Amino acid sequence: MPKIATADLVDRPQLLEFLATRHHGVLITHRSGDAGLQVSPVACGVDSQGRIVVATYPQRAKVRNARRDPHVTMCVLSDDWNDAYVQINGTAEVLDLPDALDDFVEYYRCIAGEHPDWDEYRAAMLRQGKSLIRITIDTWGPIATGGFPPELEA
Repeated sequence: MPKIATADLVDRPQLLEFLATRHHGVLITHRSGDAGLQVSPVACGVDSQGRIVVATYPQRAKVRNARRDPHVTMCVLSDDWNDAYVQINGTAEVLDLPDALDDFVEYYRCIAGEHPDWDEYRAAMLRQGKSLIRITIDTWGPIATGGFPPELEA
């Protein structure tokens, strides 16, 4: 039996429930001028305010792009390639250390739970000089799966 594609429209609580267990995404930012789009595979989570969070380094193109143009798109994927995904359009802000230290703790918690040594984790984040991209979700598409169009179901 062929797998039939789905596209389920969901409200914000259903979207956040879907996102909470998925941590693989593709972040799309806008390059400067007419240079097109920057596409970056990322690990992501959802913070307690329902925003998508991505840890990265301030030297990365996605950070420079998000600082200049905060309009971003994310595709959040399931672990299995042929499973559900969703496209999200949002507004990004870039948080830098040391001010973002508590935000990094929340980032870790929403992806991996409790850390065995929070002081060690905080020290590592400071040592690495990371940045956090936090995306406020503006709009989203249906939660979709690939497959044959429904009208081809036999």
